[in-house]
This record gives sequence, structure tokens and C-alpha cells, in this order.
Amino acid sequence: MQQIISYFKNKPNHLFLADAIGALLTAILSGVILVKLEYLFGMPTKVLYGLSILASIFAIYSFLCFLFAKKNWSIYLIIIAIANIFYCCITSILVIYYFDNLTLLARLFFPLEIMTILIVVYFELRIIKVLKH
Repeated sequence: MQQIISYFKNKPNHLFLADAIGALLTAILSGVILVKLEYLFGMPTKVLYGLSILASIFAIYSFLCFLFAKKNWSIYLIIIAIANIFYCCITSILVIYYFDNLTLLARLFFPLEIMTILIVVYFELRIIKVLKH
């Protein structure tokens, strides 16, 4: 864990790239793979498309920040961290709302996705804290 923090401490804008790649993977998973396998998950297609669009927006934002945020990057990192938390909240609400429709696979997948995103948020906020001191 310390190695990860040390790496991003020296290259904080690379957090944006990591976030963009993660958001892109989420968008592809939600909007393509899970849609094709809806019968294995039980989450409605329209919901999966909505999550995919949201993740795509975050991916674009993070990639643009990676390319162009050379100064004052911490505010942009706070914005994406908050956006990631928002995504987790929305996903949690949708899982609760559609819980009876979800298969065991979906009941495992979505909490794991949320935990993964929250780990990324932890690193984003931790790097901000480390670099401000």
C-alpha cells in the first residue's frame, strides 16, 4: 500500500489515468458485458446503460484531467473522488431497489464493484492529504 502511495505521490496526475481506466472498465462492464448477460445478473438493461453512461462521463473527465490538469490538480481529484462516491451511492440504491430481481452473482458483483471504487477513492484522498503536508 505504501508503494502505491509513494508512486502516486511522485506522479499525482497518474491517479487521473488510473481512475479513467477504471471508469472505462466499469462503463464497458455495465454497458456491454452485463447487458449481454442480463439474465445472469437480473439488473434491468436501462439501469445498466445509465450506470455505463455515468461511468463514461467520469472516464472522460478523469482522462481530460490527466492530460490537462498540471496545476491545482487536487481540486479536480476531489471532484472525481466525490463523483466516485456518488456513483457508489447510486449503485447501492439501485441494488437495494432491484434486490429481489438480482441473482446471487449480481448480489456479489455490485458490492465488490463498490468496494473497489471506494478503495480508489481512499487512495485519491490519501494522496491529496500526503501532498498537502
